[in-house]
Amino acid sequence: MSLNFHENTVHSQNSRWLIQLWPFWLLLIILGITIKAAFAYWPEIVYQSAQWQKQMHLQLTQLLQQVERHPQQAGGPLLLFSLVYGILHAVGPGHGKIIITTYLATHRSRLQSSLLLTLTASLLQGLVAIVLVTMMLVVWQLSSRSLHQGEFWLEKGSYMLLALLGCMICWRALKLLWQVISRWRRPQAPPSLVIRSAVPLPAHHVHHDQCGCGHRHLPDDGELSAANDWRTRLGVVLSMGIRPCSGAILVLLFSKVIGVYWWGVMSALVMAAGTSITLLALALIVYYCRGLAASMAKPHTPPLWRSIAAGCLVLAGGLMLAGAGTVMYISLQPTLGGSIGPFGR
Repeated sequence: MSLNFHENTVHSQNSRWLIQLWPFWLLLIILGITIKAAFAYWPEIVYQSAQWQKQMHLQLTQLLQQVERHPQQAGGPLLLFSLVYGILHAVGPGHGKIIITTYLATHRSRLQSSLLLTLTASLLQGLVAIVLVTMMLVVWQLSSRSLHQGEFWLEKGSYMLLALLGCMICWRALKLLWQVISRWRRPQAPPSLVIRSAVPLPAHHVHHDQCGCGHRHLPDDGELSAANDWRTRLGVVLSMGIRPCSGAILVLLFSKVIGVYWWGVMSALVMAAGTSITLLALALIVYYCRGLAASMAKPHTPPLWRSIAAGCLVLAGGLMLAGAGTVMYISLQPTLGGSIGPFGR
């Protein structure tokens, strides 16, 4: 009789938590409307972003020419403009924003590790651009055509790595979901998960997720975030970072041509710092929005559904990364000035 009463109570809680989460559903509706509007104006956004970048590239080349003639007077404005360029350049469409927002939105992580991950990936883009141009033009003294070919294949590799990262996350999410379902269907906890209780359990005791017997019947949040290990974070950093920043490539190439290459290196580093500022702000927004959604859901959601939702969220993130990487890899085409593709700039 008590077991039937408990089952009816759990069923009632499962039906009420959907209604109690109305702020979360309202947030999803607003987010859906925003995404729909963004897609409706997407061609205009991309075109306007390309025009702004073209104007800023022209301004950068003019500042580099001034540095060639008056390095002490024009050096400061060049670095300041490079910082602003990096901040604004990161606002436009780009595959780095897709990676970092998808990963942080679907994976539970600490604030410090999230910011460190974002900072490392954004700075790596600038360093890769410097190493690529230095090796191609300074050390090996190859042509600019070889430089653009190297940039193209690095970008290809970045998209391939992104697709592989998404597949790896999907595989781990599926295994975690299978563990949740298996433990739910077989409620007896394995010995490694049993917390010994001082009170003996009755012989007819039936385990469930709220029985309070001292057993842990479902994986906790840490286990559901097992895909968030160092290999996954390394994949995020590399898939973002090994694609060199197009603005840094332009600055380094032009500075090499006019003979102020080390000013170009400093400009590229400052540009990477500006990019990291925007990406860190974006990471903070995503982190706190995810925390807000989790805090609203946790008090009202039964542990079983919370575990399944966490696993499905990781799976959705993996599918998005794998799909984005595949689309960008297939659509990327080489050009005389580098490469073109969706979210390529």
